[in-house]
Amino acid sequence: MRGLRSTIALIVVLAGLGGYIYFVTWKLPEGGADPNAKKLDKVFTGYEADKLEEIKVTSAAGDATTLRKEGGAWQVTQPLTAKADESEVSGITSALGQMEVVRVIDENPATLNDYGLSNPRIQIDFKGAGDKDYRKLLVGDKTPTGSDLFAKRNDETKVFLISASQETSLNRTTFDLREKAILKFDREKLDGIDVTAGGKTMAVAKDGADWKITRPVQTRADFGSVEGLVGRLGSVQMKSIVTENATPADLKKYGLDTPEATVNLNAGSARATLLMGGKAADNTVYARDASKPSVVTVESALLDDLKKSADDYRRKDIFEFRPFNANRVEMARNGQTVVLERVKGTGENAPDTWKRVSPTAADVDREKSDSLLSKLSNIRAASFVDAAAKTGLDKPALTVTVKFDDGKREEKVTFGQTGSDVYVARPGEPGAAKIDAADFNETIKSLDELSK
Repeated sequence: MRGLRSTIALIVVLAGLGGYIYFVTWKLPEGGADPNAKKLDKVFTGYEADKLEEIKVTSAAGDATTLRKEGGAWQVTQPLTAKADESEVSGITSALGQMEVVRVIDENPATLNDYGLSNPRIQIDFKGAGDKDYRKLLVGDKTPTGSDLFAKRNDETKVFLISASQETSLNRTTFDLREKAILKFDREKLDGIDVTAGGKTMAVAKDGADWKITRPVQTRADFGSVEGLVGRLGSVQMKSIVTENATPADLKKYGLDTPEATVNLNAGSARATLLMGGKAADNTVYARDASKPSVVTVESALLDDLKKSADDYRRKDIFEFRPFNANRVEMARNGQTVVLERVKGTGENAPDTWKRVSPTAADVDREKSDSLLSKLSNIRAASFVDAAAKTGLDKPALTVTVKFDDGKREEKVTFGQTGSDVYVARPGEPGAAKIDAADFNETIKSLDELSK
């Protein structure tokens, strides 16, 4: 029995070795290894990608796409007219220039059927400035090992191999090759966004270099959150095209007559509008650019993002100052006001220090003052309430006034406490923000240390 097992194992090994030798040496010239194996020639010599003016791509799916360079940019001209996806076109032009002949299979084949080249799976036709005729690449079947593809040029009889990795760049459909960004707007000129979703409207507007929320309340916006939304809208891409020319019946069918979400991006007098409708397949929803007749699908996650409340875009940092730019801090609590002032260092590279000017003048430990400033500047809102009622703000537990940027700016924040909850308010801002009570307690502890 043991001998039989050994024999079977040996047969399996020999069969595998035989298969390997077959595939590796398949179609090699008589006499063994290809003498030119180490020298890989380019498929297209004298090729210059930047001089290409027209490309025709026939994919394995059967659709044919014509692209032309117009004004330095690629455009899809057949079977429709649309701006091309520059990265996809670049993938093709780069592949044509870098493509190498892995091995010549047959210099003069009797038939192309054996290689899948009589009716190629993929075909790329291209010509550049001054070219009279198209140069063509025909791509057929994969080799038995799957590592290479049979290919030939239209102006040569020989069949050769190219790396199978090239298929990803070459086998592109019309949808792959057209630009898939839905909205077009100038991010630098964008000055307002309004989003209506989930029965609510949220609007933001540019305030100098910052953003502010204008609806449903007027308050500071978190710059990063708004810019994240802008980036999300600018990069949203269609996952599929449902119809190129939607009828009123189509809009109703896809939930776009009464959209789930409407987004307006304003840049001066220019406006781009995105409408999002009902659910589609594969975690997508129907959508359209209001200025275009087509209906497409996009990832449903975008609709979820648009349904966020205005609070998600509010600035969570309670204070705007930072420890390095604060000049004066006044903290009123229990009828006593502690005032700290920054003292500029004298001498080369001398650090600044802090002194207490009220209630009694004294130098303060720099580590303790830095700790207090850090705790104050790091306080963040956990949530917001619409009104200051029942927040304890009518009888402040602490009021902090900070001057910063060389005294040019000032902000005042009031803290209220009710039970174990702590709230803060800023003049001119609606309602109040709820903060972590532990942060407030740590701040009070630092303040007590500096008051001694």
